Amino acid sequence: MTAAPALTVVIPTLNAAVMLPATLACLAPLAGHHPSTGIDMEILVVDGGSGDDTVAVARAGGARVISAPRGRGSQLAAGADAATGRALLFLHADTRLDTQALLAIPAFLTDPRTDGRAGYFRLGLDDDAPAARRLERWVAHRCRWFALPYGDQGLLLSRSLYRGVGGFRRWPLMEDVDLVRRLGRTRLMALDGTAITSADRFRRAGYLRRSLRNLVCLTLYRLGVPAERIARFYG
Repeated sequence: MTAAPALTVVIPTLNAAVMLPATLACLAPLAGHHPSTGIDMEILVVDGGSGDDTVAVARAGGARVISAPRGRGSQLAAGADAATGRALLFLHADTRLDTQALLAIPAFLTDPRTDGRAGYFRLGLDDDAPAARRLERWVAHRCRWFALPYGDQGLLLSRSLYRGVGGFRRWPLMEDVDLVRRLGRTRLMALDGTAITSADRFRRAGYLRRSLRNLVCLTLYRLGVPAERIARFYG
């Protein structure tokens, strides 16, 4: 019987053919026999019905591809169910990990002190605008004060811990906040390295407007508003 890989990277996609190649390329040092970062791993792309070349791009990049109902919560949950790795790294299709983050992954997986914990990375935005730096600082404060990293910061944890807290709910929105809250502050740890995420959505909507909308969604979630209703507001 073939041994399970150390890690499965789960990437949900929807019409991500443009951004996915960079995300897959950044993971290349994790595979193979690199002396610092190489581990036994699989990349699992969970597609929600893309109308572009996402599936072909994913396969060309060495990923295994499965399909799932559209929606990040549904796709992440399906990916976790199909994963064979002993640990899981959930990563958005428009997010790249820097070298420091790649070094942190094998260290996390092999350190007994991280057993039963979940790691996330600093948020970085691929924009030189001052508003991007302000948002990065706010996210760092949010994580420090409220233990609330979002999905675009990546989430690394053992499959047993993921299952133990109940996994992702198949929600259209807030699935990352929901899982992080069930993990709780004591099981979350900031890892070295940065998850560099596309700032396109902030540039299109405006940094302030998009950030305020995200804050309203978080408030509605904390008030117990169903995720489906929050998703309709979010648009």
